[in-house]
Amino acid sequence: MTSFSIYGLDLAAFVDATLAEDLGVGLPGGGVDVTSQSVIEADARFSGVMDSRDAITVAGLPIAAAFFKKLDPAMEIEILVAEGTQVPAGSELMRLTGNARAMLTAERSALNTVQHLSGIATMTSEYVDAMAGHGTLLDTRKTIPGLRHLEKYATRQGGARNHRMGLWDAAMIKDNHVLVAGGVGPAVARAKAAGVSQIICEVDRLDQIEPAIAAGAHHLLLDNMGPDMLREAVALVAGRVPTEASGGVNLATIGAIAATGVTFVSVGRLTQSAPAADIGLDFTPL
Repeated sequence: MTSFSIYGLDLAAFVDATLAEDLGVGLPGGGVDVTSQSVIEADARFSGVMDSRDAITVAGLPIAAAFFKKLDPAMEIEILVAEGTQVPAGSELMRLTGNARAMLTAERSALNTVQHLSGIATMTSEYVDAMAGHGTLLDTRKTIPGLRHLEKYATRQGGARNHRMGLWDAAMIKDNHVLVAGGVGPAVARAKAAGVSQIICEVDRLDQIEPAIAAGAHHLLLDNMGPDMLREAVALVAGRVPTEASGGVNLATIGAIAATGVTFVSVGRLTQSAPAADIGLDFTPL
């Protein structure tokens, strides 16, 4: 296996914590897979095949492999599909050969991860396709706590671009910030005076566009605007800063929204609501 990493993610720590959770490490009677230990001989060996039962966009196979390698460093693993690849139902994704107990103990952690990430990547690719080449799809911060870097990795595999990773890498001025600051202009001006290098400002009215740009906003989030209003907003911005459509976006509406000429469309449901991909793992005793 080649090395694999995701910026911001300690993969070894994630694998350790996930396996510890499943094994009940630190709990009374925990720290052991009682079923595998009691039923499977210590030296038994399996071969296994992970496959997709539906058409999916693949994400997370190297992470799944890391679970198996953690419990059996000598396990032979062949990843058959590159990350971000769209595959039809019935496709083989990974082949494994190694210690049977290790495979069975790691199985659920590995499958949970690849099912979740492939589900996100699959939904993301559907949204990208629905945009028909208009604009760029963005994800959001609507992620499961502790899984942000993994989930945002999965949206990239589906063809999206990451929005800000957290509260630290860009200012996102929203309605509550505007309310306290006394208006769009003053809110943006304060962020600029503070030396913030990337200022995103939410506007939900056309008359907020000019004050936001004049105060120094680098990016406008056009919130809950229909296609007609979005087209008008894009014309008013006239290419001076990137524009992002947000709110009320789903698979049925994103095509019309993207076609208005906005630079980006952001969709929270990519990480908030994606169903798990149907992926299985079948073992054969050796």
